[in-house]
Amino acid sequence: MREVLGELLASWQTGDEVALATVVSTFRSAPRPAGASMLVGPDRSVVGSVSGGCVEGDVYERALAAMASGASSLTRYGVSDDDARSVGLTCGGTLDVYIEIVSRARYPEFGDIVADVEAGRPVAVATVVAHPDPGRVGRRMIVRPDCRADRGDLGSSRIDSAVRDDALGMLAAGSSGVLTYGPDGERLGSGMQVFVAAFAPKPRMLVFGAIDFAAAVARLGSFVGYDVTVCDARPVFATARRFPDADRVVVDWPHRYLSAEIEAGLVDRRTVVAVLTHDPKFDVPLLEVALRTPQLAYVGAMGSRRTHDDRLARLREAQLDEFELARLRSPIGLDLGARTPEETAVSIVAEMIADRWGGTGSSLSMTSGRIHVGEAAATPAAHDVQREKERV
Repeated sequence: MREVLGELLASWQTGDEVALATVVSTFRSAPRPAGASMLVGPDRSVVGSVSGGCVEGDVYERALAAMASGASSLTRYGVSDDDARSVGLTCGGTLDVYIEIVSRARYPEFGDIVADVEAGRPVAVATVVAHPDPGRVGRRMIVRPDCRADRGDLGSSRIDSAVRDDALGMLAAGSSGVLTYGPDGERLGSGMQVFVAAFAPKPRMLVFGAIDFAAAVARLGSFVGYDVTVCDARPVFATARRFPDADRVVVDWPHRYLSAEIEAGLVDRRTVVAVLTHDPKFDVPLLEVALRTPQLAYVGAMGSRRTHDDRLARLREAQLDEFELARLRSPIGLDLGARTPEETAVSIVAEMIADRWGGTGSSLSMTSGRIHVGEAAATPAAHDVQREKERV
């Protein structure tokens, strides 16, 4: 929903009713992830996308029908056949699209949700998208991790309790998706589907070393959605003027800054670290901290292979074990033949993306099988929650 949030808020503020179509589940090579949205306004204008063009026409017609009837709907789109008039995905995937009507009267909590998102406060919206009782469809609950008063209910205290616990897990991972329960929230049941839209703060990118490569990494990191910090112990180089794309520039010893952020609970399993210092007195103490912090999503360090070998020797002297050392991506980045700082930044951020989604970094023309990773890789939190429910 993030991509249509501004337009949706504008309509909500004026009291207009709009149709919001959201991808709630994906399977195989679906073109867009869970949470992707398309908005149809009262003037029949369209903002956003749910499939990159494959099923938008049908979703648009269903959205207009929803605006006329006021009824929500859940539609599954799979592979289209050879008939050019059929509606489906040409990519071989499957996706479920939920359409609902949004207005100030129907969704009074929406303004508070937008305020949370804009302030960087984590918030999740749990919506019943399928239930044996049609009257339950469309019920929603707003979930916040700091125990501020949740708003709304899903039909019973049992459902609310189960969904809140699971939504908090998904929110911590920044993952949206559908969870399945019995009609009254039974964890081993089926029949009720709840879509959890997790609005977590941006994942963090911590770039250490105030060099020209760092400026390019910060620029690209910001572009792909990270909250970027550049840190260096040298105040003459670590300036906001040199790093205009960073959200913050910090003058501190790298290992001391990272340790303080960890102790303050300001890093999580979505946080990535790029060590570009090229100086053992900076990068070895920093990597000691980073590699001993298992929740970091990615730790990479720049340098030649000779520098890498020397760095590993120093880290072994610092008593890091082989499991910890295996987490280090060094030399940093994918093999793109990069030369310039900008090309190198593409290589580094591409490796971070591949790590996040389970990509191989290989040329797609040289591989076979599905292009997009499976749903389990793309939405780990939702599936971890589901597997835990099945185990209990």
